Order: sequence, then structure tokens, then C-alpha cells
Amino acid sequence: MADYKPTLNMPDTPFPMRGDLPKREPGWVQQWQQKNLYQKIRKASAGRPRFILHDGPPYANGNIHIGHALNKILKDIIIRSKTLAGFDAPYVPGWDCHGLPIEHKIEVTHGKKLLADKVRELCRSYAAEQVEGQKQDFIRLGVLGEWDNPYRTMDFGNEAGEIRALGTMVKKGWVFKGLKPVNWCFDCGSALAEAEVEYEDKKSDAIDVAFRCAEPELLSIAFRQDGLSKPAYAVIWTTTPWTIPANQALNIHPEVKYALVDVGDKLLVLAADLVKDCLKRYKLHGEVLGEAEGARLCGIPFQHPFYERLSPVYMADYVGVDTGTGIVHCAPAYGADDFTIWRANGRSFDEILSPVQGNGVYVPSLEFFGGQFIWKANPNIVAKLEEVGALLKHEVITHSYMHCWRHKTPIIYRATAQWFVGMDNKPDGTTSLRERALQAVEDTEFFPAWGKPRLHAMIANRPDWCISRQRNWGVPIPFFLHKETGDLHPRTVELMEEVAQRVEREGIEAWFRLDAADLLGDEAAQYDKISDTLDVWFDSGTTHAHVMRGSHPDQHGYPADLYLEGSDQHRGWFHSSLLTGCTIDGRAPYKALLTHGFVVDANGRKMSKSLGNTVVPQEVTDKLGAEILRLWAASTDYSGEVSIGKEILDRVIEVYRRVRNTLRFLLANTADFDPATDALPVEDWFEIDRYALGLTRQLASNAEADYAKYEFHRIVQALQLFCSEDLGGFYLDILKDRLYTSATKSDARRSAQTALWHISQTLVKLMAPILSFTAEEAWGVMGGNAEDSVMLHSFHKLPEIALDEALTTRWAAVRAVRAEVMKEIETVRTSGQVGSSLQAEVTVHASGAKYDALAALGDDLRFVFITSAVSVSKVETEADEKIVVTPSSHQKCGRCWHYRADVGRNADHPELCGRCDDNLHGAGETRSLA
Repeated sequence: MADYKPTLNMPDTPFPMRGDLPKREPGWVQQWQQKNLYQKIRKASAGRPRFILHDGPPYANGNIHIGHALNKILKDIIIRSKTLAGFDAPYVPGWDCHGLPIEHKIEVTHGKKLLADKVRELCRSYAAEQVEGQKQDFIRLGVLGEWDNPYRTMDFGNEAGEIRALGTMVKKGWVFKGLKPVNWCFDCGSALAEAEVEYEDKKSDAIDVAFRCAEPELLSIAFRQDGLSKPAYAVIWTTTPWTIPANQALNIHPEVKYALVDVGDKLLVLAADLVKDCLKRYKLHGEVLGEAEGARLCGIPFQHPFYERLSPVYMADYVGVDTGTGIVHCAPAYGADDFTIWRANGRSFDEILSPVQGNGVYVPSLEFFGGQFIWKANPNIVAKLEEVGALLKHEVITHSYMHCWRHKTPIIYRATAQWFVGMDNKPDGTTSLRERALQAVEDTEFFPAWGKPRLHAMIANRPDWCISRQRNWGVPIPFFLHKETGDLHPRTVELMEEVAQRVEREGIEAWFRLDAADLLGDEAAQYDKISDTLDVWFDSGTTHAHVMRGSHPDQHGYPADLYLEGSDQHRGWFHSSLLTGCTIDGRAPYKALLTHGFVVDANGRKMSKSLGNTVVPQEVTDKLGAEILRLWAASTDYSGEVSIGKEILDRVIEVYRRVRNTLRFLLANTADFDPATDALPVEDWFEIDRYALGLTRQLASNAEADYAKYEFHRIVQALQLFCSEDLGGFYLDILKDRLYTSATKSDARRSAQTALWHISQTLVKLMAPILSFTAEEAWGVMGGNAEDSVMLHSFHKLPEIALDEALTTRWAAVRAVRAEVMKEIETVRTSGQVGSSLQAEVTVHASGAKYDALAALGDDLRFVFITSAVSVSKVETEADEKIVVTPSSHQKCGRCWHYRADVGRNADHPELCGRCDDNLHGAGETRSLA
């Protein structure tokens, strides 16, 4: 037999079947950097509408984890998709560099006895090292951005800008000094933000303590008694014995009924609904002498169990009767509710007793317990209560309690002198910060939508923001306080600008080295220079001021179009940015917020080294390639928890292979196609080519809309379905015969190639934001020069096609019948009657519109079904419809492998069918539909 393979248009491309991503990706990254791809994109995008995604800074501490990878990949997908959509979309990556975790790392490494200046020096150096390490990992993921010019909150200009932002807030009256309970960690030696608090189980001493009534006649009147014959006691229940030395009042609910109970040697005041449970707990029997609403007990004083002071009764709506005694002891220095009730009753800051120092040790002057660490003092306080006869019950319970997220140790509420941003004061007499922030939430678009009620609830219920910390590594609060009055210097805002100018030149160290006399002159002796630093959330929360309009104004616009972070940032960066934006500018610094969930394992469990279920992005990149991580990030619905594991990644790899193989087919079959000279006008295309382009247009339209809505998983699903079903399972499968067997430059082949070229352009550009490495590789094969990049272009504009509904409906019907035909052929093949589908001849008995759709294709229908012959017979009803498959009785063409009656019609080429003979030696076959 003659070898006809050289006469076929066999596909050929340098685009390999295997991506070999782990080995090849680093080279591509290096190429992007060498040819300054990001800067070329900026130049090509100049003058377009701006789209600003402002980067939420990751913390400069430790290697990046899988959550970091997800976050940065999603951002890169958005930046790339906006660029291809016709926007100028710069990306300035950033890092959060101050704060306790870095200082803690230095303490662990070098010890706690370092001088403050040395701590800052080591922290700055450590943060810089961490930034560089994380930067390389982000670049390896294929993320494009201003990597040579990122922002770091520790850069001198940013530190100065942060001070200026604070100065603006001070000038507008949002900042105040107050004594207030804040979350306090003894190990940190500092106040903690809400986001730095977590809850873990803790064993605590639960005690019931009796406070003797100091004016029994008032209690008698309240309970409508004719006097009291026995000493009376109000009983409280608490799990914090260490707060008893700081007790200053008793809180009860004004509308709850309280009972006066005779237990033999004394009278007890308890919530009426809890009398039975309490007596059982105390192993006492008693008789209720009378009841009174809590409001009748207001103001009655009770004696502290072991100190000579009185604790009056105050009304408090927060007091419950689900546990305890219905009476709460009030230590205003160590409880947020206690503090609020204390102040609501006209009691001053100065009256608050605060015997616990910042290290958790009682002040030496505290009687009985001075110098003791509070947790160790608990049993001693219990013993003292028992000694004075005030202890009714003591037991150890396990309950959920606040812990420091860093040290994993219990924390307390502690009233300290701190600096706050007020939520409800109205310094300009119009609206409060809470009101402004809630309106800003309403004005913000959320992806997904559930983020809006979540952030709204957090703003609606949050307390004043404590912005001060007592650390070394942080941006200073550059205030001078009068030694006698405690008031801010009258020129505070002016002085802050002078400090900012020094910090801009020398960093935050300039403030800590500053001699007050350098700024205040002779006044220096009257003022204290404070050493407090700003909450690290203030650092990142003011980047809209000191980055977007400070260090990188040319790469930004205000407000940002989008902030994108994990769901924890409703409490963190989204939150602090919102508050600072509303105080400085009266609005949020963003138009929209996008939230992604946390990464969990395939079983939905949190990543944990102890569980051994962590997925390290560097390991995935080294083994599978960053492309697979990018595809994983895009293919998952990030609105909830994001799962990852071996089986999940294996499925992602299968999707990648499908897309890559499709690309390879497209590139291989357009290798000899030059659109400038070989493209056919749309009106000359085959009908199936026009139909395929219609499918491509639908894909592109939906994908571009999904990119705009940030629904990347829908795009991946659509790409996968398009490659496997529309192309691989239908169009390309049918097209092979025409591409391979038609004359090289025939209209039949050029029509197919023109469609494939447009499909290739569309597909590569649609996948470029997600599969950035593969898209660039394919783009290079598609004829771009070495300096070109798919990112220097826009989403492909497909030619207009008069694709009417009738044509689309007809081809949809044909596809449905084709699927049934292929099933029937497979049945016959399994029985051994035929080998390939080309060995089969098919008769389709069809009715109505189905018959019309099939009959309209004429002899081209055999190419659609990939059989050697097809006939269509019209029947009256659907019940009469059937498909009959029979083996062909004809000879097989040695070139196209079809079984045809005209094989051998040309005696000079006896192995060729008439069609192949025409294609090789004549004018070429005639076909126009498929």
C-alpha cells in the first residue's frame, strides 16, 4: 500500500503535551523580570480608565502559607483580568512591618533585656529580611506587580505619613485619652486588639461570696419588712476571685425580682428564680421572707468582705439570671460592663481602684495580697474569704475564657490610661464615627453579599477603638502631656508635623531619641513625652492616606475600587481602614470589598501541623507548578471555606491537562495559518465553523462578565466544559477530517483554521488571568515576538456573525442526535461488528424538526457523526424514531480511512476514495456545512 501520510495536513507545534511546569516556570518568571513585563504593561495601559486594587499588607513574619498564596493569586487574577478588559490596573504589593509578633520574635531570639533602641534596630532588620523572603515566593506564583517598589509600613515615609494621619484625626477631635478596660496580656505587656483575642477552655475558681448589708434598715424597707432580726448578705457569684480586691459596687437588674431568704443564722439576698438552685449549691435550707424588684435595692450599701469600704448597689440591664445568683460584683477597673455602669452612676475615673499592674502582679501596697501574681493569688483570696466567713461555695470549673492569640495565655480586662478613637462622640456636631461608618458600609459593594451584614454588625456593636500600645516596635503617638493637668500640649498638631518631618528623614527612632527640649524649649520641664505606640491595625488601616496618597500616589487613585482579603479582615484591615477613612475623609477608602474564606483540608479541618494536614505552597509549586495552585485558587468558590488536598489537586491537574491538550490541538492545526493572508471572511465560513464561533462568543461573553463579578470558579467550569464538550467532544472531533484531508490551502481547511485562530485567541486571553504561565507559553507559539506578551493586549474581539436562532437550534438538535448515534455505534462496536465508527453506516429515522435539522446537512452529516455513510429517513412520530447501525460493505480508503463505494475509481490510485482523489489530483471536494 502507498504511504499517504505525507499528503495529509498533520498537526505540528512546538507547544508540548506536557507542561513540565515545575522546571519551566522559574525560567518564565525570570524572563518576565528581565524584559520588565510589568512596566511594559503599565506603559501599554497608560491613558486607560484606572482600576485600583489596594493591597492589604501581609505581615512580615515567617514563610508564606497556603492562605497567603490564595490571597495573592486572587489579586493577580483580578489585576490581569482588568488589564485585559481594557483598564489601567497597577498593583503595588505591601507589607505590615511593625507590631508585637516581630518584637516577640526578637525577644525570643535575643532575650528581653535588650535596650529599646536595639530592639527597634533588630526588628527593622528582621522585618526587611522577611519581606524579601515572602516577596520571592509571591513572584514565584506568577504575580505581577511593583516588586522593585513595594510599600512597607516601616519605610520612613510611611511612618511619617501614619503620624500625619493621626494628626488629622487629632485635629478633627476624634482622639481622646481615657481610662478604660481593654484586653490586656501580661506576656505582651500591652493592650490587645479584638482580633488578637481568642477563646480557649480555662479552669477557674468559681466562688459564691456574701457581702454584708451596711444599712439593714434600708434593706428592710426594700423588702417591706418590719426590721431585720439577723445580719443580711447580698450574694455574688464570680469566676475571677482575683477581682474581689478591686470590688467597688454590686450590680443587679432593675426589673428582676429578688428574694430575702432566711437560712437560719443569716439572711441572703438572691434572685428569686435562683433561690432553689443556690440553696442546693450551698447545702442550706431557707424560707423566703419577701420579694422586691431590683430597682427597690438601688443605692443600698454593702460591706466589702475584707476591706473597710462600701459597695453600693447599682442598676445594670446586663445582669442575667441564667446562672450564678442574679447579683454581679462590680470591679470597674476589670470589666467593660462594670466600667460602663460605674461611669453611668456619675463615678469618676480617679475613684476607680486598679491594683493590678501591667505584669499581672498586685501593687505592693495592696493589703493581704500585694506583690502576688493574680492567678497565683486566687487560692489565697478564696482562703481569705473563707477566713472572714464570706465564702458560701467554692468549686473549680472549666469554661471558655479569653486568651492571647500569640502567647496562648489567659488575658484580663484592665482599665489603663489609653488613647481612643471615639465611636459615638460628635466632634463637629453632626454625625458620630459609628453613624458615618455604618453609612459607608451601606455605600460599599460586597463580594460575596454576606460581608455587608457581618461588617455592619461589627461596627454597630463595637466599643471605642483603643489605638495605643505599650511596645518598642511601633509608630509612636508623639504627644506631650502636661505633668499636672495631663492635657495635650496646645500646639500638638503642629508638633506632630515637626515630628513627622524628622521621622521622614530618620524613621520612628527619631521620636524615641528626641529630647523634648528640642521641640518645646523651656516648656519641656512642664511636659511628659509619652512612649506609647500605635496599634498595628492603625498602620495598615491608614495606608489609604500614607500609601495611596502618600508613598505611591502615581500607582493609585482614591478611593480604591477594591480591597480583597480573608474573612477575618472584617474585624481587621477592612474595619480599621473604614474607621480611619471615615474620620479623615468622611467615607470608606474603598468602593467594594471582596472576601475569601480560610483554607481547610479536604475534610474541612483547619490546617494544623499537629494534624499533619498542612499544604505548603512552596512544596506544591516545586512538585506540580504554580500554575496548578493558580488553577486551584480560581476553581474554588472562595465565598466559603476553601478546601485543598491531594485528591483535590489531582482533579485540578486533570482540568489543566484537558485545557492544555485543547490548546495544543488548536496551535498545531493553525501552525501554517497566517490570519493576515489566509483568513476567510465570515460569510465564506462553513456553517459548523460559524456555529463553533457562536459557542465561543457565548463563552467569552459569560467569562468576561464573570471576571467583572469576580466569580472565577464559573470561568474555570466554563473553560473545562468548553474544552471537553464543545471542542474536544464535538467540534474538534468533527473537524479533524477536514483539517487533515482537505487541500492545504482549500477554503474548507482555511474556514476551519480561521475559526480555530479566533477560538485560540479567545481561549488564551480568557485563561491568561488564571493560567498565566501557560497562556504566555501559548502566546509565544502563536506568533508573538520575544518582547510581546498576552498581557499587552485585550480580550479578543470576535468577528460579527449572523448567527440566527434557527441555526443554533438546528445544531443543538444535531448534537443531541449525534450523542445517541455514538452510543448506538459503541453498542455495535462492543459486539464486534465494527471497529471504529468509520466502519459503520448509520440510518436515522427521525420526525418533525429533528428530521429537518439532520436532512439539511445532506452528505456532510457523515462527517458530523464520523461515519462513512449516513441516511436520514422521515417518520411520522417520535415513537417511530430509531437509529440503525450496520457495518459498511465497502473498501477502506487508504488516506482518509472512510469506507466508500468509490474507493479505487482512479485506476492510478486504487486505494483512494473519490473525495481524496479530488483533494489530491482534482479541484478538491465540495462541502460547505461541516
